Amino acid sequence: MAGSDIYTGSLELLILKSLTWGARHGYAVGQWIRQGTGNALVVQEGALYPALHRLERKGFVEEEWGITDTNREAKFYKLTPEGRKQLRGEVARWQAHVQLMTAALSAGKL
Repeated sequence: MAGSDIYTGSLELLILKSLTWGARHGYAVGQWIRQGTGNALVVQEGALYPALHRLERKGFVEEEWGITDTNREAKFYKLTPEGRKQLRGEVARWQAHVQLMTAALSAGKL
């Protein structure tokens, strides 16, 4: 699934959602996704950081330097107001898509 439009879109959606509770560094974003999906999704750095940079270029997140829980300096990402607006729209779109796909896949014979 990696590399597909569905994966890219859902990864960005999960990243935005992970930032709704405040700024996080990249590793913490990846941890949130892994824990939030019951370890079903483990996002590799090679996918996570390009997605964070794409979201930054789009104006949905911004970065700031800070100190981690382990006392290391790291780049933290936080939602911008535009990112929060994007998240609301994408959640609604995703939920509508899930309903349509569930209805279609439940219909008729396999």
